[in-house]
Amino acid sequence: MKKITVLIPVYNELNTFLQLLKKVETTDYCGLEKEIIIIDDYSTDGTRELYKEIPYKVILHEYNQGKGAALRTGFKAATGDIIIIQDADLEYNPEDYNLMLPLILEDKADVVFGSRLANKENLKNFLPLSLIANKTLTFITNILFNVKLTDMETCFKALKKEYADKVEITSNRFDFEPEITVKVLKAGARLKEVPISYNGRIYDEGKKVTWKDGLHAILVLFKFKFFSK
Repeated sequence: MKKITVLIPVYNELNTFLQLLKKVETTDYCGLEKEIIIIDDYSTDGTRELYKEIPYKVILHEYNQGKGAALRTGFKAATGDIIIIQDADLEYNPEDYNLMLPLILEDKADVVFGSRLANKENLKNFLPLSLIANKTLTFITNILFNVKLTDMETCFKALKKEYADKVEITSNRFDFEPEITVKVLKAGARLKEVPISYNGRIYDEGKKVTWKDGLHAILVLFKFKFFSK
């Protein structure tokens, strides 16, 4: 494996995007060539003006579709041997890529999740309802699919390109997380987790996931377990 693609879905992240991008740029990628792709899901807060200053591939959605739709666009454009997903805020630290990538490079895993909940120091950085929701969704995933995950809903997911090509993602919003988890498991991927750092933000700071997304994620888990491929 020679190349990694970092997919950054963006929606109204004017205050954090450039700071996050600098972290992505300066991160070590275990010797891999890096490709950075930004997918803007119709930002209206001025974020799009920032793209004039950067040298990377930017894909602009013509209307807001959701994180899942942005990542579906990104998967089609990615050319790396490994794909990693990075939110455009500062909740996740790109330096933690180096905790995840060796498992794939050493052929110990096909898919690696960066688990916030495996690192107990992160618990204080969750909103209480968000923490409950994440643990509940992960528990349901483990029961339905006989796995032992600690953080199904994490943004940090690294996967071999062959699995990004193999699974067809249909979810448009944050239900992307349970859908891709289910589908890589059904595809026979060796899925492992590593503890990562996490600096959760609150809604006033731009957090977008709500309790409605949590309820929908439960429906998605059951849908793809019993009623869909």
